[in-house]
Amino acid sequence: MQVDDAALRRAFLDARTYNAWLSKEVPDDLLRQLVDILKLGPTSANCQPARFLFVRSKEGKEKLRPLLSEGNRAKTMQAPVCAIIGYDLEFYEHLPRLFPHKDMKSSFAGKPDKIHENAFRNGTLQGAYLILAARLLGLDCGPMSGFDNAGVDKAFFAGTSIRSNFLCNLGFGDASVLKPRSPRLDFAEMAKII
Repeated sequence: MQVDDAALRRAFLDARTYNAWLSKEVPDDLLRQLVDILKLGPTSANCQPARFLFVRSKEGKEKLRPLLSEGNRAKTMQAPVCAIIGYDLEFYEHLPRLFPHKDMKSSFAGKPDKIHENAFRNGTLQGAYLILAARLLGLDCGPMSGFDNAGVDKAFFAGTSIRSNFLCNLGFGDASVLKPRSPRLDFAEMAKII
């Protein structure tokens, strides 16, 4: 079974990175639905290390403002929501519940390099699921780097084992200011079949 053309268009073919936003709120229920969908995407050993902080309040945005690169400030302040996509370096503590048929916790405990590698990789994967699920739910996305990771960690995740990975503005994009889509590599430039 293949998804219909409308879903492909919404998720990939017509999807764009938005930098300008309509003045329309993103309801809490939609953010909850977004997380409930994206968490079903696969991660190794079902480790689910991603953590999401949805910054919507004026106070939260002001705390984030000085940590953004100059080019990301205005669009983030205008966006209805800015998701901070992080990863939990203590994800393995949940493995007895998330992967109950095998002891995976002991594979990570006391191995900081392995913990970081898996948390970052799988957390990034879950961040990509967030973008795809958001698009399929009718939201537009503006994923970005260009921020002070250490500052975000201190301001939003102090005293926790969570580290920031990337940001993604969420809302209803203003298509009237989109620039033409940038080129993409051809198949032969990025893939092989052997």
